[in-house]
Amino acid sequence: MNFNEILTKRRAVNYFDTERDVDEELLKIVIENGAKAPSSYNLQPWKLKVLRDNKQKAVLQKLAFDQPKITEAPVILIVLADRDGWKEGNNSLESVFKDFVSSGKMQPDQRDWFLGATTGLYGRDTEAAQAFANKNAGLFAMSLMYSASAQGLETHPMDGFDHDGVKKEFNIPDNFWIPMLIAVGYLKPGVKVHPKGWRQSYNDMLLK
Repeated sequence: MNFNEILTKRRAVNYFDTERDVDEELLKIVIENGAKAPSSYNLQPWKLKVLRDNKQKAVLQKLAFDQPKITEAPVILIVLADRDGWKEGNNSLESVFKDFVSSGKMQPDQRDWFLGATTGLYGRDTEAAQAFANKNAGLFAMSLMYSASAQGLETHPMDGFDHDGVKKEFNIPDNFWIPMLIAVGYLKPGVKVHPKGWRQSYNDMLLK
């Protein structure tokens, strides 16, 4: 598929094939390709919790307004936005700076400047840290869904769930916000997917 076909094919489907699993290697490809999304200073402040176990998904379903697709889809991804992704000592930040140095983009003595920049932009207050985490995790989530579509999979992003309940039930650390859940799988046989609904035109989107 070319990208225009992927854009058209990608839908938020409600009915998943309960008899067809998603191969682990395929899921890995989808996620790693999705991680090629842009992010601030390449900090990639996101993580995923992958649910395949039926009991875990049943627990999650109760915390998500009992949406059937949570137990019908073979894979549920809990997208996690890391509000500490800008901090010194964060694994992703340290890996990014190491890569900057090894690639020649920065010199070792620029570390203090780098940390000052990330702190000033994203760590100046709790609102900035929250915005940083959510914006970047949102870019990743959209990239991931396009990646899934390119591999013949269907997805559905969900923001209808008990945020605090999910954090507590799945032992998610306090530095993470959960912007969405994403169901991943194959379309249920016999289900008709309607054409995409109305979208704003170019002129509609221009604020005058």
